[in-house]
Amino acid sequence: MRSVLKAVSWRILGTLDTFAISWFMTGRPEIAGSIAGTEIITKILWYYLHERIWMIIPWGRRQFGRAT
Repeated sequence: MRSVLKAVSWRILGTLDTFAISWFMTGRPEIAGSIAGTEIITKILWYYLHERIWMIIPWGRRQFGRAT
């Protein structure tokens, strides 16, 4: 549960950062909100894809149960 809450709080912080930067760059909070809202979805999808790809890559994983 702690890891889930940390992930959610990190995503909220990242989205607020994107919103603030977008508002600063555009001067329009509605555009900043649109960018931040889109960013929530795309970042979650990219993270999921990134994790799935790394699950396929064996590099750096320990092989438990095998004699070395």
